[in-house]
Amino acid sequence: MLEFLTNYGLFLAKTVTFLIAVFVVITLIVFAGLRGKRSEKGQIHINKLNEKFDAMREALQAAILDEDQLKQQEKDEKKRLKEKKVEQKKLAKQRIKGQVGDSAIVEEHKKRVFVLEFIGDIKASACENLREEISAILTLATPQDEVVVKVESGGGMVHSYGLASSQLARITHKNIPLTVCVDKVAASGGYMMACVANKIIAAPFAILGSIGVVAQLPNFHRLLKKNDIDFEMFTAGEFKRTVTMFGENTHKGREKFVEDLEDTHVLFKEFVSEHRAQVDIAAVATGEIWFGRRALGVNLIDELQTSDEYILAQIDTADIFEVEYSVKKSLPEKLGLAAQVVVERALFSVWNKVHNSRFF
Repeated sequence: MLEFLTNYGLFLAKTVTFLIAVFVVITLIVFAGLRGKRSEKGQIHINKLNEKFDAMREALQAAILDEDQLKQQEKDEKKRLKEKKVEQKKLAKQRIKGQVGDSAIVEEHKKRVFVLEFIGDIKASACENLREEISAILTLATPQDEVVVKVESGGGMVHSYGLASSQLARITHKNIPLTVCVDKVAASGGYMMACVANKIIAAPFAILGSIGVVAQLPNFHRLLKKNDIDFEMFTAGEFKRTVTMFGENTHKGREKFVEDLEDTHVLFKEFVSEHRAQVDIAAVATGEIWFGRRALGVNLIDELQTSDEYILAQIDTADIFEVEYSVKKSLPEKLGLAAQVVVERALFSVWNKVHNSRFF
């Protein structure tokens, strides 16, 4: 009986594995076909947070205040709006008569805050949406406005996070104030993005730093040699490949690989120093991480605050807009994308080991 159950269990496991494999293949085929036919483009979605918070406040007032208090609140609000309208008309007349200068015109411009969110994976895939969101904002934003980016990332591939950082730099190049808020983690490549900002704000226990570079891969050369299996690789260029998974790694190859890692680390340190001159780069570029409270002490951040606290503090003085770029996907596309992610992660893991990609 035990043998029967064992055999049945093995048969069931093989069947389930086969069915899952078939499902993944079919889903990928469907997704590939739809992707080729797809004509719908992504869209920018704008959500005015002032209205969201106003609705929340009104709901609380309706539940907590009595009728007389609600009437008084409404009366006070009408009075405030009337006074504001009168002041605006007065300023407009003074501008027409030339009684006020450019400074008054600047004051009349109500600050706008554009809020973005970047949640990073190992390949910084969210950079595609970030690029579109920033492009949209730059068509309208002025130096009197502000862009707030909520960054959450533990880092990833060097070139991917380098590009994401460059996207944020487009904002500062236009002299538009950029603030990065870190509620959970902005380490390694995530901190590379954060340091571009004019101001970095972090929660007390957010993780920051990890200014270092890492690369690792297994080597199966001795296993292959033990089983009389030859591995041959042909290259043109002395250092086209330095270390590999299957070949015999040489001392010279290892030295070159470490040299490349060190050079990447130097570039990382130079980048941080360029954007945050107040940081003692020798003290912080050790690969260590700091929690928010400690990060403030070594100048990795400027203030201790959550993103909610920072945004809500400006709700009465600025128009705050949440900006998000997204592409709507159908159900088959979602299923295909999920299967594609599983396959890509497995292939990416192998690719990285073979090609010696470096990571922040």
